[in-house]
Amino acid sequence: MALTPSNMLELQTEAPQFELPDVISGNVVSLKDASSGKLGLMVMFICNHCPYVKHVQSELVELAADYQDKGIAFIAISSNDVDNYPEDSPELMLEEAKRWKYPFPYLYDQTQEVAKAYKAACTPDFYLFDTELKLVYRGQLDGSRPGNDVPLTGESLREAINNLLAGIPINENQIPSMGCNIKWKE
Repeated sequence: MALTPSNMLELQTEAPQFELPDVISGNVVSLKDASSGKLGLMVMFICNHCPYVKHVQSELVELAADYQDKGIAFIAISSNDVDNYPEDSPELMLEEAKRWKYPFPYLYDQTQEVAKAYKAACTPDFYLFDTELKLVYRGQLDGSRPGNDVPLTGESLREAINNLLAGIPINENQIPSMGCNIKWKE
């Protein structure tokens, strides 16, 4: 496991398009499907096996529960190479989604083209887009990491979402997320 920071995609970047299968519903979900009629869209690159993702899963579920009814759509995407990391296979993604009762689609990026389009580097990696699908936040969930004894609160991401919903500018000084590198195909 290589500790990897976010690439910090440039703010105001338009959300890259995608159409990916949702392991939970079996449907294909597009960017348009996910964001239609919403005040914002949270795109999260996660996977099953990463200890950094495991550390924050409860907060991801809580965030979605707190903000989906307020107009923020949530999408999780797994882009890892399942040939070399079979624990991230779509079948096991579905088991993980059921175990945690994910209230959001969990999409499988088999070609890894979506992760590349978002310049995703690690799991977890977070991208918050406004109603025009312009990037307003990319960075950490909060300061908590496995073993650092900082409480898991979602503080950084919650502040960004709250500001987006209130029409308040989001601080552009954003701290990268950190986690396992995305497992790229060779």
